[in-house]
Amino acid sequence: MNTITPLDVPSAIQQRRSIRVFKPDPIEPALIDQLINLTVAAPSASNVQPWRIVVVQNPEKKAALAKAYPDADDVSEFNPRLYSRQEIIASAPISFVFTADINSWKKVPHILEQAKDNGAYSDKVVEYMLEKGIPALVEQLGNKAREWAVQDTMVAATHLVLAAESLGLSTCMINHPLEEKVKEVIEVNNMPDIAIVVLVAVGYAAESRKNIGRLPLSTNVFLDTFGNPI
Repeated sequence: MNTITPLDVPSAIQQRRSIRVFKPDPIEPALIDQLINLTVAAPSASNVQPWRIVVVQNPEKKAALAKAYPDADDVSEFNPRLYSRQEIIASAPISFVFTADINSWKKVPHILEQAKDNGAYSDKVVEYMLEKGIPALVEQLGNKAREWAVQDTMVAATHLVLAAESLGLSTCMINHPLEEKVKEVIEVNNMPDIAIVVLVAVGYAAESRKNIGRLPLSTNVFLDTFGNPI
């Protein structure tokens, strides 16, 4: 097993770039386990942890998954390794498919009991969250419950890309799938409460990290009110 000196968090954030070409080198199981544990350490509203992550390594599954992310018809006019989502998924040794359980809040009693056992929550807090807090929040959300679960799941996906960068791996987040096709591949097509959120391709970079630039802070960071540059 290769010895890796993890990057600190600021370095991982500054260094990370989307990598679209990966080496065929496999990722060691112990490293995958470390990635998973760092990913699921992400925060979520009321600690519901709505993410349901499918780790895809099987070559046939990867090939089927790639077909669920169609490319533009004119992609061949450009560099296909830069723009083809199917190429990215096919070249990565592993892909994490992040899904969100829209009704995950209904499964929260177990984690609340764990928090109580750990001394994080008192009996009164657990009772309140079960009887009033979480049901009231879900009622307020209404048809936004799916959005809530998806937002929290994206936080976990961000944990993954930063953890991977820190541990010597590279990633590419891939959106806009044919959702029903992805559901077929990971075999959740009969689960309407499962939403497809994002795919993260993971592997060892076979291309250099290029800085594609950032907007000036005056365009997207404001002080106290929208449009007031910080």
